[in-house]
Amino acid sequence: MNRILSGVIAMAAVVVASNILVQFLILDGLLTWGAFTYPVAFLVTDLMNRFYGAAAARKVVLAGFVTGIICSLIGSQVMLEFGPAVPLRIGVASGIAFLIAQMLDISVFDRLRRGIWWKAPLASTVVGSIVDTALFFSIAFSGSISFGAEADSATAWALDSMPFMTFGADQPLWVSLAVADWMVKFAVALIALVPFRMITGKLNATIQ
Repeated sequence: MNRILSGVIAMAAVVVASNILVQFLILDGLLTWGAFTYPVAFLVTDLMNRFYGAAAARKVVLAGFVTGIICSLIGSQVMLEFGPAVPLRIGVASGIAFLIAQMLDISVFDRLRRGIWWKAPLASTVVGSIVDTALFFSIAFSGSISFGAEADSATAWALDSMPFMTFGADQPLWVSLAVADWMVKFAVALIALVPFRMITGKLNATIQ
């Protein structure tokens, strides 16, 4: 357990920070500050996978999942002007998307771990982030999925018709939110290659 403690702490910190920062909107509501911190979870997972293997990485992901559930439970009890800070649909969507996407990230990374150093972290993060975005936004906001009238009403605002990305043809707002969110995830995936390379290079040198 001691060898993955740093990963558990880092993952928990990312999850808690993202749950707090998601409350703060930017770019006319297309994004939140949490969109920039949440993708760091993939970096944490990949680093743990690189140094300690897939089994250790899964333990770190499960720790992040539990932390996310706790954050959602707390958020569901915090009442804002239009309802709870974390409505039921968003809490469920967040947990499902996080767990499946992170586990997929681990699987893809493990298959590519013996190749060129950047392929495993980049491919696993891109695939994981696509699945994460698709699952979260469809479960949390899509009109094709229902959690019951009361739960659906808390996220009904995301079904409002708006110009896609503020300038395209009209689409449900959640579609623009999903695309903007994934664009940030992809950008962070590219940027994260720098600390991934630096950290792995430094630790490998220390071990040698």
